[in-house]
Amino acid sequence: MPVVFRAHGLRFIIYVDDHRPPHIHVDGRGVAKIALEPNVELIWDRGMTKPDVKRALDVVTDERDEMIKAWNRIHG
Repeated sequence: MPVVFRAHGLRFIIYVDDHRPPHIHVDGRGVAKIALEPNVELIWDRGMTKPDVKRALDVVTDERDEMIKAWNRIHG
């Protein structure tokens, strides 16, 4: 469970045994799953506040290229 980024009290995680398409899990006060491809978009969230979801989406949008590189490094 590599944490690939941290920001605003959120951890951005890519699971080693996860499935395609590329996505990232976000852990903070609640959890979320955000697609990296083809576009950055919220797949689901549980227990996250709307401001935290927005922050997570903003971070993923800003760091998308690096997160995709991390996904490819982890998943080959």
